[in-house]
Amino acid sequence: MELRSDRMKKGAARAPHRSLLKADGLTDEEIARPLVAVINSANDVIPGHVGMDRVAEAVKAGVLMAGGTPLEISTIGVCDGIAMGHEGMRFSLPSREVIADSVEIAVSAHLFDAVVLIPNCDKVVPGMLMAAARLDLPTVVVSGGPMLAGRWQGRGVDLDTVFTAVGAHACGELSDESLLALENDACPTCGSCAGLFTANSMNCLTEAVGMGLPGNGTIPAVFSERIRLAKRAGMKVMELLERGITARRIMTAAAIRNAMTLDMAFGGSSNTVLHLTAIAHEAGSPITLEDWQEVSSRTPNLVRVSPAGEHHMEDLHHAGGITAILAELAKGGHLDTSAITVTGRTLGEDIAGNAGADGDVIRPLTEPYAPVGGLRVLMGNLAPRGAVVKQSAVAAEMRSHSGPARVFESEDDASAAILGGRIMAGDVIVIRYEGPRGGPGMREMLSPTSAVKGMGLALSVALVTDGRFSGATSGASIGHVSPEAAEGGPIALVEEGDTITLDIDAGTITLEVTEERLAARHSGWKAPEPRVSSGYLARYARFVTSADKGAVLE
Repeated sequence: MELRSDRMKKGAARAPHRSLLKADGLTDEEIARPLVAVINSANDVIPGHVGMDRVAEAVKAGVLMAGGTPLEISTIGVCDGIAMGHEGMRFSLPSREVIADSVEIAVSAHLFDAVVLIPNCDKVVPGMLMAAARLDLPTVVVSGGPMLAGRWQGRGVDLDTVFTAVGAHACGELSDESLLALENDACPTCGSCAGLFTANSMNCLTEAVGMGLPGNGTIPAVFSERIRLAKRAGMKVMELLERGITARRIMTAAAIRNAMTLDMAFGGSSNTVLHLTAIAHEAGSPITLEDWQEVSSRTPNLVRVSPAGEHHMEDLHHAGGITAILAELAKGGHLDTSAITVTGRTLGEDIAGNAGADGDVIRPLTEPYAPVGGLRVLMGNLAPRGAVVKQSAVAAEMRSHSGPARVFESEDDASAAILGGRIMAGDVIVIRYEGPRGGPGMREMLSPTSAVKGMGLALSVALVTDGRFSGATSGASIGHVSPEAAEGGPIALVEEGDTITLDIDAGTITLEVTEERLAARHSGWKAPEPRVSSGYLARYARFVTSADKGAVLE
């Protein structure tokens, strides 16, 4: 088999290159074998990355067992939870592009033959999948796995519980001692946070898009099964290399539709709309918000894991994981089961024999939580190019809401108003200039949404923003409003006291102001000075597209 790496290592002219590889400690025999890049994003700050060095060692063992030479390379990552609620969150979404670029650079510069990607946490997973689409090499993804849920006051808890508790503490409903006890118990192991937040949503979607082996999204980080999965990933990438199965043969338009369908069935993070749209762009099969809504309208919601329900990731794993959800969806013809996966087989072959729904964590098609998907696209004069809400986590009382706008120019100002008791029942909080360009970086806003919930306002207050929300967010939280305020979108023209009407079932978001008045406001609007004038964020703001396009760089 002719190898891509031969162009770097074979022949007399490549003696200097082999000399450098020998300086790494490689023998002639190791150099002659296929070279496999093992991209490990592990670091000491992200809980989801603790223990990923063991995963990497297992991957390398699998590659060695199958006759390849693994070489490990690192990349960066951001912990969204630690970055939440301050200026650090501006760097989270932009890190996705750096991760994609760095993987592409390292693999391309050294002419690797195949790749195993080891991500965990929010932007690392999509960033690596974007790179896989660009590189189009034999590639397998194996994540670090989810965290186990904590136990506090006799119930399962997770990071979202702590963020919500901050609001309860602020209004005097939770003591200092109770908050500390929750803080100590909520995140008991390493792994990506225990609910179906962005990281776990993306790791699960990796299975549906065909790039991860069964179990990638749900096997807990602390289970030995995760290490066995990693060894199989290392062996499997060598099989893909032998068969010539590359990433773009797997990440087809059909596979992307399968992932969108899974997303709607399990009600994943609204951030998946950004990320899967960006991945589809890189894979050459672009999708739009209209495509998302079409999939949502035909896909029943079968799973409600935290924050939409009481179950956690280990419950989904024990119920059969993503394979069981896919098997249930296939019964109703919701999937293209002919799509190829990294197993080297079709999706239909991967799920054959699986019973599907367990009736508890995963509901059957005949008894869904809702007949439509967990995410909903809203359109209207406030969001002409669309907005996104995690409708599976919205209470019935808030599916239709009309109220006065309370307008804030940043997340920080809104959070201070909520915790300061200045938001009243019925209000619609508007947070603007937090989009991809205006933020810059499109901050996640778990702090204000959790504060609304903790202050007892979740059933009476909505929140609308051109920024985005954590996968842990619940309630009537509408994000990704496009065009964003920094582009002069209608959200920039909202004034204090304007009436905003939401109708999630109808898919509408309306600013109750006449077109003539909006036109007059727009004529007097001026773009504010950029918040950041130097460094990476300033460059990012100049090139990033809007949220409805996946916030990719042009």
